[in-house]
Amino acid sequence: MVTGELKRGMDALWTEFWQGGITNPLTVIEQVTFLMYARLLDINETRDENRAKRTAKPFQRRFKDEEQHLRWSRFRHLGADQMLPLVRDQVFPHFKTTAASGSAFAEFMKDAQLMIQKPGLLVKAVNMIHELPLTEGDTKGDLYEYLLSKLTTAGINGQFRTPRHIIRLMVDMLEPKPTDVVGDPACGTGGFLVSVMQYLLETYTSPEGVIVETDAETGAEEKIYTGDLLEEYRDHIRSEMFHGFDFDATMLRIAAMNLMLHGVDDPDIHYQDTLSASFTDRFPKAATEGFDVILANPPFKGSLDFEDVHASLLRRVKTKKTELLFVTLILRMLKTGGRSATIVPDGVLFGSSGAHQALRKLLVDNNQLEAVISLPSGVFKPYAGVSTGILVFTKGGRTDNVFFYDVQADGYSLDDKREKVATNDLPDCLARWRACDPTADTDRTSKAFVVSAAEIKESGYDLSLSRYKERVYEDQNYDPPHAILARMKALNNEIADDLSELEELLG
Repeated sequence: MVTGELKRGMDALWTEFWQGGITNPLTVIEQVTFLMYARLLDINETRDENRAKRTAKPFQRRFKDEEQHLRWSRFRHLGADQMLPLVRDQVFPHFKTTAASGSAFAEFMKDAQLMIQKPGLLVKAVNMIHELPLTEGDTKGDLYEYLLSKLTTAGINGQFRTPRHIIRLMVDMLEPKPTDVVGDPACGTGGFLVSVMQYLLETYTSPEGVIVETDAETGAEEKIYTGDLLEEYRDHIRSEMFHGFDFDATMLRIAAMNLMLHGVDDPDIHYQDTLSASFTDRFPKAATEGFDVILANPPFKGSLDFEDVHASLLRRVKTKKTELLFVTLILRMLKTGGRSATIVPDGVLFGSSGAHQALRKLLVDNNQLEAVISLPSGVFKPYAGVSTGILVFTKGGRTDNVFFYDVQADGYSLDDKREKVATNDLPDCLARWRACDPTADTDRTSKAFVVSAAEIKESGYDLSLSRYKERVYEDQNYDPPHAILARMKALNNEIADDLSELEELLG
């Protein structure tokens, strides 16, 4: 649970960076990530030292004898003038050596640079991070999520952060299993992968494994899910289950740390342009036959040169548009029977170009398109007003019927403020999806209904909700003509009386 005290501590740390001249939110989070990593290295080294004393078994050290002064527990006691040059010139270069450990996060520490130039700011940051409960598994992930939420409030482009309640809807619709291999070809901060982990913890915790904590300040209760039923899958979850790709190194560092703090010790996070010709060589060993689950909100805008795109994608859909290429890529990445929930701009659903139609035909004719969830245009405000939808599909098989749902409210205002409101269609969307019955869900005036594949084909593979939804217009009661005439005569009489009074006053 992230208490008010912890939030105030994170807010204070954020303020210190801004006052210290570091105002780019991504840079702030990246620098905090580096310092968290430095502390976690020391925590893990201490843990292994204690285990070695108990078991008399050796372990691979992160700090040699001559490097002990680079440990967090040592340098945090230094004065400002000593700490800054040591951290900048020795601790951060030491991160490069940790890449030999083979962990995903270590790989992205090779280019780490300390951007803090003021000695006093570094001391304050180190002291504040030392107070954070990074050894408490249930709290440290929530803390990092709270830090990441500032990407939105600070005005960073919405592509970096998909609303977490939308992500959770998509995860709940797919219901991933602890044996699955899960991927995101444009992972950003890792929100989809983290949400899968949270789903697994909630789903695979016995009643006895649920811990209820109470916030001492507010009295609010929060359930902590220990995931005690996941023990036999722990090794798979730690290093084989989660795979993320992006071509922004900062995002990858943040994603790797985000997953580590949520209990995924060694996620497979790679710097990779997944649309490029080289991507086939980077498929993880755990997904040699393809991924079981892919969740994604790929970049909407932009186009690529044909020579930069993998030929297998162009053979399916010849286009430069990234939103079409990513859906085609996801189909290629999935194993037969693998499932995906992917956010797409509305244009993918009804675009008239040959590439748009070819993609929709591919989804309906050669795969199982399961659902089209229409989202309100304000979901990504204040940074984008684009209308979007969620495509849910399975690779292979055939499409018989498609579930449509018209989400009109997501629990937040659809203006730039995005404040919480009472109206929320997402729980109903999930419930109607789980209880979907093609023979019963035929009311086209309802928010949820089913359309047959045959009708979709007849409509030119149009997947826009408006193509099939029936709007109900209420009849308006108008007064009969004679009543309107009577009111007009009465009004004329009032005007005439007023004119007469005015003439008398004017003499």
